[in-house]
Amino acid sequence: MEQEIDKRIGAASAVMRTLSFLRRVAGLPLRDRVRSSAIREELGVEPLLLHVERSQMRWLGHLVRMPPGRLPGEVFRACPSSRRPPGRPRTRWKDYVSRLVWERVGIPPDELEEVAGEREVWASLLRLLPPRPDPG
Repeated sequence: MEQEIDKRIGAASAVMRTLSFLRRVAGLPLRDRVRSSAIREELGVEPLLLHVERSQMRWLGHLVRMPPGRLPGEVFRACPSSRRPPGRPRTRWKDYVSRLVWERVGIPPDELEEVAGEREVWASLLRLLPPRPDPG
């Protein structure tokens, strides 16, 4: 439990260091009470969630186009055959990223490999990926 707390505190302090750096670059003290999202937008910094999602989808494109025999592609296409422990099944990365592409780009899972197989089309889709709307 303590390790989890330390990990979360470390992640939060890293985010705060980044935000304080961006505030200094923008010349805005904390007293001005300007939202971090407004500072990121003003400086043209890509939101972290968008960067992570774009990276995951870019890797998905590599996996789909990988020739047979390459280990990452084989692991991606593999179907587990052993018995799973009781309870809800853990979400596989393949299922997660398929749902992500469906939500963000609108490509259904059955057409995913066809679209991601076209390198130029896939790259243009990732470049046009909009940031998620602010929840509020």
